[in-house]
Amino acid sequence: MLERALIKLFKDYISAFEDCNLAAARACYHLPCTLHTPDKIAYLVDSETFNQEFENIFTVLKHANTQKIVPTIASYNQSANGSVDICIDWAFIDNDDEIYADFTAFFHIVKIAEAFKIVSVVSHDLTNSVELAIPLVLVR
Repeated sequence: MLERALIKLFKDYISAFEDCNLAAARACYHLPCTLHTPDKIAYLVDSETFNQEFENIFTVLKHANTQKIVPTIASYNQSANGSVDICIDWAFIDNDDEIYADFTAFFHIVKIAEAFKIVSVVSHDLTNSVELAIPLVLVR
């Protein structure tokens, strides 16, 4: 059941990013949440800060002509308190079918009202990818 729920969460997440859909992306997160990159930490406390940050992210995706977002490797651990850590390596593909960005992202996920939600994402170079205990197949 956990694996199915995680697959659904990330299927929805990928669709939200590919469609640049704020409401669908917001449905994947619990606020407050944090987004970490090597350049910045964004602390999103409400819908307004979430929308501002994701409008910026989606603008970048649109300018890059993003056609597909592909999870290339994924694995997870479930902790005793019920939270889940997931590490996913991503490839972002443009309309020329070329990978224009690849990186790893480490997600911290909690269950809120029977649904799993992202509370933290740390994105880094692929060299920082972590293989966790349980493989997760996220093929679309």
